[in-house]
Amino acid sequence: MNNYSVIFKKCWVKTSISVAQCIEVQRENKGRLKRSCLIFVVNSVVCNLIFTGLSACFSPEQARLCDLEDQAKAAKKGLWTEGGGAHTVRDLKYTIENPRNFVDSIHQKPVNAIIEHVRDGCIVRALLLPDYYLVTVMLSGIKCPTFKREADGSETIEPFSAEAKFFTESRLLQRDVQIILESCPNQVILGTILHPNGNITELLLKEGFARCVDWSMAVYTQGAEKLRAAERSAKERKVRIWKDYVAPTANMDQKDRQFVAKLSQCHNIISNDLKQIHEKNKDKDKRFRPLYDIPYMFEAREFLRKKLIGKKVNVTVDYIRAATSAMETGGVPAFPERTCATVTIGGINIAEALVSKGLATVIRYRQDDDQRSSHYDELLAAEARAIKNGKGLHSKKEVPIHRVADISGETQKAKQFLPFLQRAGRSEAVVEYVFSGSRLKLYMPKETCLITFLLAGIECPRGSRNMPSGMQVAEPYSEEATIFTKELVLQREVRPLQICSCHLQPVSVALVFTSLKWVAMWLWCIGNYRSCFKLWKMCVYRQLWANYEEKPKEEVAQLTEEKERVAKYRAVYVTEITDGLHFFAQDVETGTKLESLMESMRGEIAAQPPVEGSFTPRRGDFCIAKFGDGEWYRARIEKVESPAKVHVYYIDYGNREILSSTRLAALPPAFSTRTLLPQATEYTFAFIQVPQDEDARTDAVDSVVRDIQNTQCLLNVEYSGIVCPHVTLQFADSKDDVGLGLVKEGLVMVDVRKEKHLQKMVSDKHAESRSQIWEHLSGRERVTDKANRFSFSPPACR
Repeated sequence: MNNYSVIFKKCWVKTSISVAQCIEVQRENKGRLKRSCLIFVVNSVVCNLIFTGLSACFSPEQARLCDLEDQAKAAKKGLWTEGGGAHTVRDLKYTIENPRNFVDSIHQKPVNAIIEHVRDGCIVRALLLPDYYLVTVMLSGIKCPTFKREADGSETIEPFSAEAKFFTESRLLQRDVQIILESCPNQVILGTILHPNGNITELLLKEGFARCVDWSMAVYTQGAEKLRAAERSAKERKVRIWKDYVAPTANMDQKDRQFVAKLSQCHNIISNDLKQIHEKNKDKDKRFRPLYDIPYMFEAREFLRKKLIGKKVNVTVDYIRAATSAMETGGVPAFPERTCATVTIGGINIAEALVSKGLATVIRYRQDDDQRSSHYDELLAAEARAIKNGKGLHSKKEVPIHRVADISGETQKAKQFLPFLQRAGRSEAVVEYVFSGSRLKLYMPKETCLITFLLAGIECPRGSRNMPSGMQVAEPYSEEATIFTKELVLQREVRPLQICSCHLQPVSVALVFTSLKWVAMWLWCIGNYRSCFKLWKMCVYRQLWANYEEKPKEEVAQLTEEKERVAKYRAVYVTEITDGLHFFAQDVETGTKLESLMESMRGEIAAQPPVEGSFTPRRGDFCIAKFGDGEWYRARIEKVESPAKVHVYYIDYGNREILSSTRLAALPPAFSTRTLLPQATEYTFAFIQVPQDEDARTDAVDSVVRDIQNTQCLLNVEYSGIVCPHVTLQFADSKDDVGLGLVKEGLVMVDVRKEKHLQKMVSDKHAESRSQIWEHLSGRERVTDKANRFSFSPPACR
């Protein structure tokens, strides 16, 4: 037939000329339909129909066919059975009272069916077996070009609509198939037709006869990613309806489409896509802060900040959205050109994670808008799960409220908050914004406030800004300094933070970057100007000081006074001694405050005893713990192995213990560390080397425990150490040095110090240290010498 494809449109007709099969065909050649015609064929099919009793012979002239008919009558086949085959009449059901219940009752199981009619490429009329329901089914997830009938009765044919209909007819019409009925929105039955040779939905997309639609793709049960892949294949090949398609990233190089980047900042974007739940302009006097006032925006920002800031991520550019003006967006602020991409880290799609936690919603696009995420279906599925589980924005609970005191830029508020921040001691903070290299804005979570932050002791070049007199020109290297600070600290947690003072600017503080992995920076604003001066000297001949020339200094004879040792002994009470020869002590001056606090706390606990097991221990939390004497003491949790093994540290006495969580309770706010700081301070002996030998160290510790534990002594700080201050300790009554006594007894050795003002103290200890330890060492040498002669091992020297 010259490579023409044929569709059987009608089955049988009568003709007075002869008994024949009448077939209506449509020919397709090179993608175009030709006119219909009738072909009369006499073949073995006719004979088989008459012989099985499914047809009658209307032409007596055909003797062979008449004989076959007589044989069928004799065998009572088909039409010639008793009763005329009335029992073979099918009871077709043309209407369904409740289509949604009918679809739900099938539970998305495949149903055998015959395709009776094809309306267009994606809508068919099917006969469901074995109940003979005649239903109209629309293919889920796609839409083909259609034949639109206008109000005046005319018909508008969309491009490729006839070809799409022919494509479906040639494969499904009058064929046995299986149909999965998936949903029934608005009385329209959506389903998927499965043929032994494949899925017609995917074939239509792959050949460019259909496009994906979002509203019905959500119910597609065979995998939405397969439909997207088929559509993407047709777009890449630019076939049929995609012949003029241009990819959103067609003008980009491959290296610009996919790359690895380091995330430096999470922006807070307010656009017309956000559905604002709050009432607009409810309080006109209150300043609107999107990050804290829009529900769940702060939680979404924190999720991104903790997961991504400073980490490498994989970026796949999906499309580039052109810049919009205020005229185009209907009064909404204009946006510059934006690159929209899919960001993944460790194989996790960040957008999908946000949506699944209810911290974001998916934007709905127009049907002809192809500028969307490459994982759009996964985002829709994640949103459906979040809605089902009631997470975040979809929760029925009250919206979380963030009451944050903004004291940045207001001097009076800063002065009011200053004592409170200073009492809080070292705090944690998050860098919210970088104004310049040395001026930042911080959010302090525990104090729930925003402060303007100045690096104490330094000043960076200022950038350009609007002034009443006009635009102020930026100083050299101001932009470089700002970028440098942003790369190091923007939106990162910094701790500990200590508030120093309050100036004309809102708050001046000193920051220690101990939480970051790079170098620690110590800049104290009081008394430590020499450290700042050393940093300034390091900048010579670099960047800002590239053209700096140091002026020659005049030689001036200066008389330097030797620094002398300062002896300011104060009374302390030794409460605990560790195995490493460290000890904890309380100041006698604050002892009455501690006794009063403990008495009040125990009275309140006796009046309202805590419920056992109600407290959940977490590392770093302050609590109250019941000691072996049955009394409650303030403590801090250091480690949680299990509910039965919780390591606690008694902050007022220095001892440690492992307790069960049932012996712990929450610390009442009235007796927190803000009311009275922890009273136990750790110290170690100055000018003394702790013995490395375990037995010798044990002897030294036992001697110290006998002499000073639970006694009042006099303490003087000699110099600072890495872990704790090094001090000299004297007995309160005799004023004898405890450390010197250990040296005299030969239990420890003297630690040599290089400071001149400490040399006299060290030499005094050396002069009086000719005692037991030296005798032990000399005796050990003599025994070892004799042992070498007679080849035996000497006993251990104690």
